[in-house]
Amino acid sequence: MSALTKAKGFKKSKSGTYLSMAATAFGAFGVAKRLKKARAENDTLVLIDATVSAAAIVTGLAILYRELKRLGDDDVLLG
Repeated sequence: MSALTKAKGFKKSKSGTYLSMAATAFGAFGVAKRLKKARAENDTLVLIDATVSAAAIVTGLAILYRELKRLGDDDVLLG
């Protein structure tokens, strides 16, 4: 199996899914910072943008969690 084939398959692996979840969750810090700043400055447009971004992060994490369940994770915490 070539290295390129392994790299393409990594995204569909449990490790790749966990990594994607971590990267998505890390983006939440930036969104939280933008939300806080928008509230402090009463900037409605930035507040709406940050809220939509937060919804996208939640949706992305839900999709990744579903993918993780499909991979048959045996972790007790995930059910």
